[in-house]
Amino acid sequence: MSDRRSYTVVGGGAIGGTLAFHLARAGHPVSIVDADPAHVAAITGRGLTLRRPGGDETVELPAFLPEDAPPTFGRVLLAVKAQATETVLPWLTPRLAADGFVVSLQNGLNEGLIAAHVGPERTVGAFVNLFADVVEPGVVRDGGLGALVVGEPDGRISDRVEEVVADLQAWGPAKATANVEGYLWAKLGFGAMLTTTALADAPMADLIDRHRPLMHAIAAEVLEAAGDRVLEPFDQFDPAAYLPGAPGRDAATDRLVAWLRTQPKDRSGIWRDIAVRHRPIEVHHHYAPVLAAAEVPLLRAMLTRLRDVETGAAAMSEDHLVELERAL
Repeated sequence: MSDRRSYTVVGGGAIGGTLAFHLARAGHPVSIVDADPAHVAAITGRGLTLRRPGGDETVELPAFLPEDAPPTFGRVLLAVKAQATETVLPWLTPRLAADGFVVSLQNGLNEGLIAAHVGPERTVGAFVNLFADVVEPGVVRDGGLGALVVGEPDGRISDRVEEVVADLQAWGPAKATANVEGYLWAKLGFGAMLTTTALADAPMADLIDRHRPLMHAIAAEVLEAAGDRVLEPFDQFDPAAYLPGAPGRDAATDRLVAWLRTQPKDRSGIWRDIAVRHRPIEVHHHYAPVLAAAEVPLLRAMLTRLRDVETGAAAMSEDHLVELERAL
């Protein structure tokens, strides 16, 4: 019997699948719960495969559809898309053990919603900037290491946060933070640029590089909406450089673009959801709190265009970026 801590990963896609793979390979008892029957069947039949440039590696672990999942969960890594959070929580809450907890390994600001269902004492925040994709059922393509930070929403670094961070070292450079909210808001600024690149079918780095005034303006708009929160830098993104009036934006963008060009994944998950997987994107949920908190006309215009692209009312084209830039 393993003496390693056990985890249930709810949402076995790019983020959840990657972390489940590494935890399982390190000897942790890990199970996946996912709503995609083909993905669950593939993991059950062949194992979970991580695809890297050097080849595939596979681990065996149990996978379940929600209706077939075990009745009780302890440590839950929640990695469903943001728009699925409200649907999954009524299913998850009665299954969560009294001493269990949920770590939100999601994009956006979901901790408040989770806490409203399972209780703040059973809610842990996390920030993840992990480049990966599900490329076929049961197979996740590794997109390179990014940042992964875990912290209590109230700013404590608790024993359970330290334990989760220690376990996630099986993946890479996870760390604890007393300011998880500062990371999540910083990522919303970075994410606004990546989201904008999904309007066109071209590498993220190239589009950010070619449309710097637009990218700088949309990041500044989102980060200004963070108010007096302390924004945390991560990977090669420095949010302080993108605040309104801040110096050094071009130098910061040089570093960001150079780093993006080192990543195996050259297009965003948003682009992939639209162009490859043909499924609803989650960014409208990510940015709902930003739209509610501040006047962000550029963000609103970009998201309107993106919804048109998502629904097929408009084609993917760099012209969208050009037209948004003209309005600056």
